[in-house]
Amino acid sequence: MAHVSHKLSSSFEGALAGGGDPATSPLYVFGPFLRLIVVGGVAAVTFGPTVWLVVFTIALVSAMYRLVMVWITDGSGGSGLSEEEFGPWAVKVNGGITFIEYTLTFLVSMAAMVTFVADRFPGLNDAILGIQYRTWLAITLSLLIGWLVNRGPKMAARAFGPATGGVLLLLWAMVLATIVQYGFRLPSFDLQAFSPEYIHFTFGGFVRILAVMTGIEVFANLVAAYDGPPAAQSKKAFGSLLIIMGTASVTMLIVGPAIFELSNPLNEEVSVFTQTMDALLPAPLAYAGTLVGILVLMSASAASAQGLQNLALGLSDRHYIPAFIGQRNQFGVADKPVWIEVGLVILFFLLLGTNEETYLAIYAAGVFILLSMTGWAATKRLVRQVRAQFSASTLALIAGTAIAALLTTAATLLIFEERFLEGAWTYFVFIPILYVAFTYFRGTLGAPSPIKDQLGELEAAMLGGFGFGQSLTGRGPSELATVPANPTTSWQSVPARVAAWCEQQATFGHILVPLDGSMFAEMALPMAENLTRIYRTRLTLVTAVGEQAEYLRQTAERLRGKNLDVDYVVGDGSVVDLTRSIVEERGVDLVVTSTRGGSGARHWLTGGVASRIAQAISKPVLLVQSDGRANGKAPPLKRLLVALDGTETSELVMPYAMALSDTFQGEILLLSVPDVPEPTEFGAGVDWLESKRTDAETEAWKYLDTIVAAVREECPSVRTVVTGSRPATAIVDVSVAEGVDMIMMTTHARAGLERLWMGSVAERVVQQTMLPVFLLPVQNGSTPQPQPAAEEAAVATPESG
Repeated sequence: MAHVSHKLSSSFEGALAGGGDPATSPLYVFGPFLRLIVVGGVAAVTFGPTVWLVVFTIALVSAMYRLVMVWITDGSGGSGLSEEEFGPWAVKVNGGITFIEYTLTFLVSMAAMVTFVADRFPGLNDAILGIQYRTWLAITLSLLIGWLVNRGPKMAARAFGPATGGVLLLLWAMVLATIVQYGFRLPSFDLQAFSPEYIHFTFGGFVRILAVMTGIEVFANLVAAYDGPPAAQSKKAFGSLLIIMGTASVTMLIVGPAIFELSNPLNEEVSVFTQTMDALLPAPLAYAGTLVGILVLMSASAASAQGLQNLALGLSDRHYIPAFIGQRNQFGVADKPVWIEVGLVILFFLLLGTNEETYLAIYAAGVFILLSMTGWAATKRLVRQVRAQFSASTLALIAGTAIAALLTTAATLLIFEERFLEGAWTYFVFIPILYVAFTYFRGTLGAPSPIKDQLGELEAAMLGGFGFGQSLTGRGPSELATVPANPTTSWQSVPARVAAWCEQQATFGHILVPLDGSMFAEMALPMAENLTRIYRTRLTLVTAVGEQAEYLRQTAERLRGKNLDVDYVVGDGSVVDLTRSIVEERGVDLVVTSTRGGSGARHWLTGGVASRIAQAISKPVLLVQSDGRANGKAPPLKRLLVALDGTETSELVMPYAMALSDTFQGEILLLSVPDVPEPTEFGAGVDWLESKRTDAETEAWKYLDTIVAAVREECPSVRTVVTGSRPATAIVDVSVAEGVDMIMMTTHARAGLERLWMGSVAERVVQQTMLPVFLLPVQNGSTPQPQPAAEEAAVATPESG
């Protein structure tokens, strides 16, 4: 879903904001439909009844969504399914189908777009290296769209904002041109089309052209984006639906017969819509129409990518997918799902080509599944209502929704029967795979908090395709379950906890620095040297690179010349294993390391050596950010930012913060990020968030104030901050705003798949800041306490100095 930065004021604005996908459908649905009935020699009989049947279905489905918009005004009505009403299977099935549909939307829209381009430049149908030029064009533009979408909704809005308005103008221009040149003619209705001889073609055409309803569900998601009370919001959203689907229906009824008469569906060089456009419109307008079609189809592809971003955010919030898939980039959007989608699109283009008809039937099948599910969900709700209170009007509504559900279900069965071997079978493979994956991750990650679960439902159910008509952003609470989170657990018990950890003396009696001979790794030395001098402690240098023995010896000698107690160890194998053994056997209290070394960013950045050291030991790790501009000076430590989430585990870093604050006569800034997003950040339709946010903030302030009161005597310079809803972002933002010298926090030392699935706020902080970051690893749920420096034991290494 796309969250709203400012609300829509009218139905027309909503049509522009949400109509990009459904508005494009008349541009490409007629070709497959006409090829079927023309080749079958039944066009004269079946054309009219098929078109009227589709318009009738559009009317019924639109009426069904009018009910959904009245029932569900928080914007989560797109599928008509909710986990609370239908169970977890509903979210899993809906999520799986929607993922497939977003990818197919991208495929169909991009394929139709290059068809429009090839209509004007037939040379694109030629091939190089066995692949058509149009395929290379589709791949290039797919990468461009992925890049644009991943730079945030504002960038995409600038690129594609006017496209929906342009295609509406194009369709109405075609309608007026048809009326002026051919008069007001509607398709005939021949009942013979439903005879055994013709019915297969009638319904075959029906399922092909019914793809005109793609994206109709987005208007149920737009309800929350409008001004006014719920009733006014739902009315405006339905008005937006009528503008788009009404335009599509009028185009089919009036322009459809002209397309049938003026175009040759067997012409593989030029699409039937372009043929008709050239016949009806003056040349400049026809070429302008092609340009508009290209832009709006690119807009639909971009909208599907944005929808996938926000689907991933919602599923991540509800713990149905790993946290790293929903991780936001610097533009505030989840970029990984988009690159996954683009990668799949490119693969399909290379394997199957860029003919939209290749993907349209499979695409329509998924649309029909979702529409039929919505129809049966609406019918079930109406049946429940009529059982509670009988009403003749409700019975009529039940009949309408049931007919809509039957029509879309029949279309689903027909398309699967007809196109099973041509790709429809993939649903029976991919949906079970996704279902099992969602089940696995939910079981592995556990249930989310109630707030996060509710927001995740809203986010996962809503489409993101309406982001290009208004300033609709993709911002949502994707990191609520990570550190720091909700401090409401038990702030009343904080004094006892503080008293316990205040008794622990955080010591820095032995400091260790891993080196590899590079200037990047050596940037950790000034900080380690400064701490060694101030605390009069021992400093051990270690390397697992045998050829760096002489370098390490010279470095140790240089530091000894500054009256520091320094030794060094040269070992074999992994620097992580060597560091762990020295930490355990020599009683090291602190490891100071750079975030990258001689192997470059790929190896030493978070996720490389520094990260693996933090996972391997239970002692603090101080990460010194390195940019290659070493000045030989340690940064001041006058202001320390400590991130707390209300748990005893997060508080374990406090003794270290108090020790550093006492030594450097500095200030401690305590930060807590509530486990509830700010209503202005999440958008409309979630007014219940205001009270939840207020409660969460109140609890956070109480929690931090209790800690301040408990440590004031030993640490008089302490301030508190409660802000934000995304922990990593809030930590970095506050550190910049407050001029912090070091960030301090605990981190769960997860390893392997657990670390990949759960993600890490600490990692995101390290990636986004250039400040030193002090991490206290907590392994396997343990709660390590600061301990006095242990008496050193000999460690067996090849060389020790």
